[in-house]
Amino acid sequence: MEAGGLMSYGVSQTDLDRRAATYVDKILKGAKPADLPVQQPTKFELVINLKTAKQIGLTIPPNVVALADRVVK
Repeated sequence: MEAGGLMSYGVSQTDLDRRAATYVDKILKGAKPADLPVQQPTKFELVINLKTAKQIGLTIPPNVVALADRVVK
């Protein structure tokens, strides 16, 4: 969103990195990768770029902004 996108709703990269580290730890401790369960993402983030919204003349309702995990001003 810092590059100018309006809004994004997707998987939390931080959460994915933590999960990957957990898998690496288990593998380094001897677990077989084939025995590890496949995991689905569980944390998602809403990011809104208010600067872009203003530039295109779009007003984001305050209640939607309040729900955002991160707001770019």
